Amino acid sequence: MRTNKTTIYVLLALGAGAAFLAGCASDSHTRDSFDYIKKEPFGKMPDGQAVPIYTLHNKNSVEARITTYGGILVSLKVPDKYGQMGDVVLGYDNLDSYIKNSPYFGALIGRYGNRIAKGHFTLDGQTYTLVTNNYPNALHGGLRGFDKRVWSVATEGGTSSDGPQLVLTYVSKDGEEGYPGNLKVTATYTLTDDNAIRLEYTATTDKDTVLNLTQHSYFNLSGKGNILNHKVTILADRFTPVDSTLIPTGELKPVEGTPFDFRTPTAIGARLGQEDEQLKFGGGYDHNWVINKEFGKLALMAKVYSPETGRVLEVLSTEPGLQFYSGNFLDGTITGKGGWVYEHRAAFCMEPQHYPDSPNKPEFPTVELKPGQVYHNTIIYRFSIQN
Repeated sequence: MRTNKTTIYVLLALGAGAAFLAGCASDSHTRDSFDYIKKEPFGKMPDGQAVPIYTLHNKNSVEARITTYGGILVSLKVPDKYGQMGDVVLGYDNLDSYIKNSPYFGALIGRYGNRIAKGHFTLDGQTYTLVTNNYPNALHGGLRGFDKRVWSVATEGGTSSDGPQLVLTYVSKDGEEGYPGNLKVTATYTLTDDNAIRLEYTATTDKDTVLNLTQHSYFNLSGKGNILNHKVTILADRFTPVDSTLIPTGELKPVEGTPFDFRTPTAIGARLGQEDEQLKFGGGYDHNWVINKEFGKLALMAKVYSPETGRVLEVLSTEPGLQFYSGNFLDGTITGKGGWVYEHRAAFCMEPQHYPDSPNKPEFPTVELKPGQVYHNTIIYRFSIQN
């Protein structure tokens, strides 16, 4: 029986055998030996716009599925210490659920990741007013940030020698969600052959603006259950404490002697019950760490290990800060992929970024982008096994 469902395979195999392999694309055993990208329908927007999903597959059978709605990483299947493949990110099985209710599952975040105090900032003497979608603050770009936009596909099967690649683009118009400047953004996802998802952002503007892009995947390296036994290492001597609305006070506080000291591997749940004002404000960990590295240099930020599965996640980036979030607001009201109810602390997030509220904190590294400048940001989530 024929159906109207169309599947397109882009094989990234070189040499004389490529034509033969293309003809054998329906043979999954043959296909799994090579990097490829597969395009399928994922759903439609309320206005009828079709939204596809792309499956990236590397030579180690690691698989990432990314949709153009929000540039969302819908699933990521990596092996555990027993060789079993499992999905390590939270999300939904269909587009409608993402549109209806999603706490930024797996999405590209912009124009400004994290919070801007009271939805206001001043640039070049002009005050800009943003949507306060996380009262009293602006969060993750507003009511319709980059996570709720349909991105265009510039390249379905890139020429990267590192693995299959998907290049997404979006033009954010001057005034969108209150931000100045026409902003052109490119987000390039690569599933590398060393089992990493690499995200490379570039952006340009025609007017002075502020920009802070990140990625918001919710990880569970055990595949199910809570993440309290996951052991976290964060390469940071300081963090940015916050007020009761989760806006940084401006202080860079030493982690030593606090529940925020992850310089050695520590279980996420080990200190969540401590009497600490910062933990109370965040409902757990929802803070920015000041990473010990040279500004703009791609370097290791954090490492997370699941003793249950042996999976290890390493987070690398060029950004100066890292937001570590311990799934505080997951509360069992969301049913995700495969019928899994996402209970409290069912996942954690590691979001490389500039510091929250930087437009209002001149002492923080600048987030200003001017015409003629090119914004660059690289984020890598790399997976391995520790027995």
